[in-house]
Amino acid sequence: MSGSRITGWGSNLPEKVLTNNDLAEGGLDTSDEWIFERTGIRQRHVGGSTSQMSIHAGKQALDMAGVTGDDIDLVIVATSTPDQLMPGTSATVHAELGIRGGACDMQAVCSGFTYALMAANGLISTGLERILVIGADTLSDYVDWEDRGSAILFGDGAGAVVLEKHDNATLLGFDLGADGLHRHIGYTDHDGKITMDGKEVFRTAVRAVTQSAKNAMAEAGVTAEEIDWFVPHQANVRIIESIASRLGIPMDKAVVTIQDTANNSAATIPIALDTAVRDARIQPGDLLLLGGFGFGMTWASAIMRWEPNV
Repeated sequence: MSGSRITGWGSNLPEKVLTNNDLAEGGLDTSDEWIFERTGIRQRHVGGSTSQMSIHAGKQALDMAGVTGDDIDLVIVATSTPDQLMPGTSATVHAELGIRGGACDMQAVCSGFTYALMAANGLISTGLERILVIGADTLSDYVDWEDRGSAILFGDGAGAVVLEKHDNATLLGFDLGADGLHRHIGYTDHDGKITMDGKEVFRTAVRAVTQSAKNAMAEAGVTAEEIDWFVPHQANVRIIESIASRLGIPMDKAVVTIQDTANNSAATIPIALDTAVRDARIQPGDLLLLGGFGFGMTWASAIMRWEPNV
């Protein structure tokens, strides 16, 4: 069985920016100071479509890897907000990027990208050569902009990576999990708006991701002290701080982009990864912990050695 490595990466955010002040001036009973203190968010990007953001992020990843759609065996789009109920958003991405192989969507909410990354790694181990993995969501379409508890949290975006077969494994350990008994604490009905119990989501997320990260590190045979960068789901900076503290990872080793992007669900981890690689925080040889959670509740963690050019 072969291993895999990430050889290309990219991200996309809509041009329209909605700041905390914009929300307050629009009539929401809030302020920039109130939102930032509780969430770490200053602004969010809104107005994209899941397919178009996926296409832009995917094209960046393909270009970075030096390949075209004809070199891709499969494209997986992790999303909870497809353009249509049917077909999957991956079909549109497949057509626009000229993907030679197959296409499918994956729905694990905010954990979706890491779920998709692990699925892609497994498929490569059984014979596929190259898979395009995308996390993308347009949560602004499902936000109740009069609900102060949720309107401040969400935005739109997409991130993508090319995962390629390689003799040396760079994905060293992972942990995937879910607890459907907690599905009631965060959900969106058909034609509905995002509904969540913020306090319960916070408690469950911290507990689940902390244990998941420990499980992934144990499988990889590494300790928290060896982690160079924690790349978490960007839901709330307080959640990130709580998880990092419980794991013994200092916050200066956490990649935090939430101030600029808010929570764009399955897109947050690949966007954070793309951001930290492009600004040279993440360097070849660094050991990464990817970790997140989503409604369901779902959670997923992965330990990865960043070796795009091994």
